[in-house]
Order: sequence, then structure tokens, then C-alpha cells
Amino acid sequence: MTDKDKKIASPARPSVAEMVENIVGCKWSLRVLALVRAGVSRPGAMEHAVDGLTAKVLNERLKKLTRYGILDKTVYPESPPRVEYRLTAFGQQFSALLDQIERLEKVLQQ
Repeated sequence: MTDKDKKIASPARPSVAEMVENIVGCKWSLRVLALVRAGVSRPGAMEHAVDGLTAKVLNERLKKLTRYGILDKTVYPESPPRVEYRLTAFGQQFSALLDQIERLEKVLQQ
């Protein structure tokens, strides 16, 4: 297998620093994470919970957060299909990091 084949077969997961930069720099990713942390697990409910959040943007953010290993997607074999998202163990730790950033922001505002 060549290096080119390896890149196609299994794209490398970004570093945690890259994840933080990408997620903190995106208001929609932060809002989606906040919704999941608040117990909103279904995409339709997420879309209705935030004004301006479109299905296209929501799906892009959910895919990214799932690819990063922050969220876990469960598809239930029902008709119509039901999809739910939950934080992974890594996602819970990652969320704690975001909480710390929020606390630091509050310190700066004092």
C-alpha cells in the first residue's frame, strides 16, 4: 500500500488543538454541542431550537463532530428512521475543555 492509498483509506484525525480551533471558531458547532449537552439528541429538535440553523449547516456540523469522535450517531431501524446523537467519552472531556474556555472568558470580562 502506498502513502497515497493510506491517505485515502483512513484520513488522519486532527489534533485536539486543531479541533478546538475549528469548533471554537464556529458558532454553529458550539451551539450544536450545547444542545446535545442539554439533552437535545435529535436533529429535527436541534434545528427547531436555534433560529437561523439550517438543516444543511446542522448536518455538516453533526458530521464533523462525529468524525472528530466528539459525538456518536445512533440510527434506529424504524420507519421513518430515527437518528440520535450523544456525546462520546472523548466528547465529554472535550466539552470540559470548552467549559474552561468559557470560565476564562468570564474572568476577562470582570
